[in-house]
Amino acid sequence: MPLAMNVYGTDRRLLKALDLKSYAEISERIGGLLKPELPHGFVGVREAFGKLGAMTHVPPRKVKDAPVQEVVLRGDDVDLEQLPALFTWPKDGGSFFNLGLTHTKDPESGVRNLGLYRLQRHDKRTIGMHWQIHKDSRNHYQVAARRGERLPVAIAFGCPPAVTYASTAPLPGDIDEYLFAGFVQGKRIEMVDCKTVPLQVPAQAEVVLEGWLEPGEMLPEGPYGDHTGFYTPQEPFPALTIDCVTMRKRPLLQSIVVGRPPTEDGPLGRATERFFLPLLKIIVPDIVDYHLPESGGFHNCAIVSIDKKYPKHAQKVMHAIWGAHMMSLTKLIVVVDSDCDVHDLHEVSWRALGNTDYARDLTVVEGPVDHLDHASYQQFWGGKAGIDATRKWPEEGTRATAAGPTWSSPTRTRPPWSTAAGRSTGCDLGLRRPPAAAGTHKGVPAPGDDRALGLRPALRLHRRPHRDVRVGREHPLGPAAPGHRRHGRPAHLRDGRQPDHRPRDRRP
Repeated sequence: MPLAMNVYGTDRRLLKALDLKSYAEISERIGGLLKPELPHGFVGVREAFGKLGAMTHVPPRKVKDAPVQEVVLRGDDVDLEQLPALFTWPKDGGSFFNLGLTHTKDPESGVRNLGLYRLQRHDKRTIGMHWQIHKDSRNHYQVAARRGERLPVAIAFGCPPAVTYASTAPLPGDIDEYLFAGFVQGKRIEMVDCKTVPLQVPAQAEVVLEGWLEPGEMLPEGPYGDHTGFYTPQEPFPALTIDCVTMRKRPLLQSIVVGRPPTEDGPLGRATERFFLPLLKIIVPDIVDYHLPESGGFHNCAIVSIDKKYPKHAQKVMHAIWGAHMMSLTKLIVVVDSDCDVHDLHEVSWRALGNTDYARDLTVVEGPVDHLDHASYQQFWGGKAGIDATRKWPEEGTRATAAGPTWSSPTRTRPPWSTAAGRSTGCDLGLRRPPAAAGTHKGVPAPGDDRALGLRPALRLHRRPHRDVRVGREHPLGPAAPGHRRHGRPAHLRDGRQPDHRPRDRRP
């Protein structure tokens, strides 16, 4: 069976797969639903009803026949070794399926869940389910175990891109991932009933595995080289017995390589960052923008900008984020002012590293951490930090004022006497400014006036491109100097003239 890799490896590929022009497109649509504006006039009312009418195409739709059930294998005909699984890193505990979408259902409420978890292939019919302690599918398994019931599970490969993305989205447990996938895709997701378990899977998938989890049936899972860049240790996890496999006649399996960033899940993380900004603003209205760096695995660090309104406002935002669903796992929060571009890590670093007093601006707490976190002093729990990199109010003990027009001005690091064209005037080198000269303002030399600084004028390139007569093209270095051999014979010898050896004044 062929294997497709790196399908969502770039932002361009993911946007094309989701039929979007930019990540902001979904963010704006979500924001419009959460905070709708009152319509003005007949045209506004018609547009508002048009948006509501579009929501009727969001819920999934059940179908009877599906391409994913063209081939059905049951019982002893099931052989997972016929499916390509990855053995990625030298110390991995086995082969893994990295892009199988796991379907479960709450035994009590009947609410279904879709999640993306790694799946270790133990043998021809057994898979290890590595769902972490904070995941909804694990909660479904625990509910079934308390009731003494087995849990039905279906794993789908090669699903529509919107469904694959929805499986990674940090949605609350009571929101249907297929509802969200339909919203992203702009049309209803077709679903079909499984053959042996009471679940539904995407009709357009490539391969589906169906089975049951028996209470208390566990197998060692791992080690596994994870996105942290470290191996997660071997732990006992539920073992799923596969009873049925359905697939297309010519299936194509998808997978990804998991490891230290950057990897293929980078675009998926950036999409989540943009898509869920409106939802995060509902929970924490103080937030203007935020950024989840890929180097932090999209959950270890959050850079947040706010419109600061009172002293210690940043600390209030930190604790609000630590109480917001999956954002509670964030280990480091950096809060900056709204005039800071949270995606400009150089600007953020300048504020967080050089403009903070860590006795005053550093908040250290303890709280839940990700299941895969290898650095915490104990599993599931560890230290967190928040850095207040905002401008300090007088009540917070500020003593200095930032130089330059604003902190975020692109000319902040460029002295006012530096020319707009970027030519060095000597002051960029840390030289002392001379006294005020005639024709200057506040002792600042006129642009390009190197002599006002007591410096020898710098060698300047020609201001406009020149055309090379011999080849008819503009030469990037300008015209050849007399006697310079750029193309063939020197220019002064091309017409038969003898070279002139008289000395020339070459001073500038």
